[in-house]
Amino acid sequence: MNPPLSLSGELDLLVPITALLPITALLLVSQSNPYQTLVLRGILGSVATLLYALLGAPDVALTEALVGTLLSTTLYAVALRSSMALRLEDRRSAPNPNQDLQLSAWIAPLHLRLRWQSGENHGWLNDNGELVLLQAPLYRKLQASQGYGQWCASGGVLQLAAEAQP
Repeated sequence: MNPPLSLSGELDLLVPITALLPITALLLVSQSNPYQTLVLRGILGSVATLLYALLGAPDVALTEALVGTLLSTTLYAVALRSSMALRLEDRRSAPNPNQDLQLSAWIAPLHLRLRWQSGENHGWLNDNGELVLLQAPLYRKLQASQGYGQWCASGGVLQLAAEAQP
């Protein structure tokens, strides 16, 4: 017959680790930076894995480590990498590196990367610095960001495409 489970010896170790779970979870859901969220998700899974191992559930700890932490963090990183880009078609007659740098600096606080490509895009950039967007939510977000004033001051224009307007 097995003795009853006693946590009296491990309680000093379990309480701080258990307290880390809700603290990490609150930090995770309050983050606006998706890359910091990715790191915090890994930390949350690691703390949960450690807690399960200390409570005597190595099978649950292993499952949490492999599926809950490793797999979900990897899939989130792949999704983050592929979706956090502003895809624009370059309709200018000649590239303008200064304008490219200014546009990249403008969208950087929104955690977006600039990608020039043809095909399905978020909009396009014309010769006169006219940035035309196809999505109204993105238009509003860029208009409310800090770099909007600098973009306009340098002669740039932000417009919503006619087909995107309600």
